[in-house]
This record gives sequence, structure tokens and C-alpha cells, in this order.
Amino acid sequence: DRSRACVFFSATLLPIRYYKELLCCDDDVYAIYADSVFEQEKRALLIGRDVSSRYTRRTFAEYLAFADYIEAIVEKKKGNYMVFCPSYKMLEEISQKFMAKSLGSCDVICQRSGMSEQEREDFLKEFEEVRERSFVAFCVMGGVFSEGIDLTEEKLIGAIIVGVGLPQIGNEREVMKQYFEATGRDGFSFAYLYPGMNKVLQSAGRVIRTDQDRGVIALLDERFMDRRCQEVFPREWNDFQICNSENIEEKIAGFWKEEQMDKR
Repeated sequence: DRSRACVFFSATLLPIRYYKELLCCDDDVYAIYADSVFEQEKRALLIGRDVSSRYTRRTFAEYLAFADYIEAIVEKKKGNYMVFCPSYKMLEEISQKFMAKSLGSCDVICQRSGMSEQEREDFLKEFEEVRERSFVAFCVMGGVFSEGIDLTEEKLIGAIIVGVGLPQIGNEREVMKQYFEATGRDGFSFAYLYPGMNKVLQSAGRVIRTDQDRGVIALLDERFMDRRCQEVFPREWNDFQICNSENIEEKIAGFWKEEQMDKR
């Protein structure tokens, strides 16, 4: 109230009404949406609708299904990829299944909890190496590698996002949920869905950093088909394609084929 004006700026201020509620005291708040300057044709946006990171679905078979998706994506074009998981537990489970399936056909690295500054720098340096095969980095969504890093052009050509990033149930989240429900709003969305989707958007944003970048963004969870999730999508995500384990390879191959033709 003592300030004359405040300006909040971010690439992930979506949905805007959520941030207005959290950051502003007044009702007459102005918001400007700047359209992306990047060409949509330079990236493929896919939703894998036949997998889920729901707690009730976290089984050996589901982890293997995620590993199958990752393998199908990274084998279609040699390059560097990041896989973002909702927890270290899922990161461990899926990365192990993936490494068992790929049988050394890819170089793999995994984020660890409590990495030092030097270890983080060494982790990012791996993306600068010249390799004979694909490189896959498993990371935690919402962690140090999901925002604030620039891996441009060939340093990163794909982000594979496992789940919708919902925070764990806890006292703080439940208090927030109850507060918004008591004021007639969707408590679940304010306490869980919007913060989770914010992490999804940040992770997806690692792929296209310049107008020369090309890449794949794969959203792997049936819940991305939910209207509430799609309402948080940026405008330029209106060209998403729905896929499943049977046609993912075809869609990825088609995207890279078109990209190769455009370069010519």
C-alpha cells in the first residue's frame, strides 16, 4: 500500500488470475500478455495420454511405460535431452528402467539431491560434450535445472516432462486450499494445480531459448488432457498433438523430417 506501483514480470505468470490473487491487493490490476516471438513450427508439443504419474499408478509397469516413451523420443534424433520427474523416487525408478532398456545406447546422467555448486556446473558441462550417441539427463521438476539455465541450439533438443508437477500434500498447501475454498474459489487449483503447472512450464521452457533452437516437448500424463491443465497452457501451445505409446515414434520422426526439409 505504501508503493506507488509494482511491476511483476516473468515468462511463467500463468494463469494470470492466480498471480493477481497472490501478489496484488487491488482489483483494478493491469496485465499484458506478450506473444512468443518463437516460431511454433520449430518445436513439437506432444501429450502422452496413456500414462500417468498419479500415486495409484506408480507401478513397475507404469515406470516401464515412461521409459518406453523416453526411448522412442531420443532414438529418433541424436542429441541432448532432459527428462523432468516429479520426485527423486520417480527419477530413480524411471531412469533405471530406461537404462536397462537402452542397454548403453545412450549416455545418461541423473540429478542428485544436495548437489554442490561445482557438481551443478559439472552437470551442465555435460551438455557441451561432443557425443556419438544421445545424451539423456534425468532431473527433478522444479529443481535447479528446470529454470534459469540456457542450453541453446544443439545443446538441448528435447524436454520430456513426467507428470503435472503437483506439490506434495502438506499443511501449508491444505491451509491455502481451505482459504480459497472458503472464499468461493477452486482451492485445489490455487494450492496444487497452478503451482504444479508453473513447474511444467518452466521445465518446457528449457528447449526453445533462441530463434535458432528446434526441439521436442513431451508432456507425459493423461491429466494434461484435463481442461483445467490446458487452461494454463500458453497461447502458443494451441498446436499440441495427442499421442500414445503406439504412434509416438511416428510423430517424432515426422517432426524431425519436416525440420530437415525446412533447413534445406
